[in-house]
Amino acid sequence: MSRAATAAAVRPQPQPQKPAESRPSRPLRSVTAPATRRRPKLAYALIALSGAAAIGIAQIGLSLAITHDSFVLADLNSQQRELNLQTSALEDELAGISSPQLLATKASELGMVVAGSASYLRLSDSVVLGANTGAASRSTVDPTGAGAVHNALLEAQAAREAAEAPPAADTAPGGADPNLPPPITDGLPSPTTR
Repeated sequence: MSRAATAAAVRPQPQPQKPAESRPSRPLRSVTAPATRRRPKLAYALIALSGAAAIGIAQIGLSLAITHDSFVLADLNSQQRELNLQTSALEDELAGISSPQLLATKASELGMVVAGSASYLRLSDSVVLGANTGAASRSTVDPTGAGAVHNALLEAQAAREAAEAPPAADTAPGGADPNLPPPITDGLPSPTTR
């Protein structure tokens, strides 16, 4: 191919155009006073601060309520534990008081005797039928004797009765044994310092 044909085949490339000036240049001048700034709206600031304060107060209130409820729950749990212990102690005391051994011991202390064989009274002619021994004889049953069965509830009942009894004459005026050291009520003893 000839040069002319090659040049015709080559297309001319488009040339970039210069952008047109959109605004005229302004001359520089000195500023005598600063431009006034718009003040922020006071109402928006107050609303934002009051909202933040309300959220903070609500969080503090909820935290205090939850904390208070946990203390109430802990107090109720300790009361429940104490009541369970008291219930158990009262059930043990009731079992000890209603035991046949204690009843027999108390009856023996009051002078009651075990009845012998049964006697019957016939109402038609007022005749007593049976052995007719009555209560004049002493019982052969000894509830506290050698044949008695050991009962821990009776010992606990005796300990309670001894604790409720007035103090003996050989104890100190405060109710403590004079052979023992004084009880520690205010923590460990320590010297007084200034």
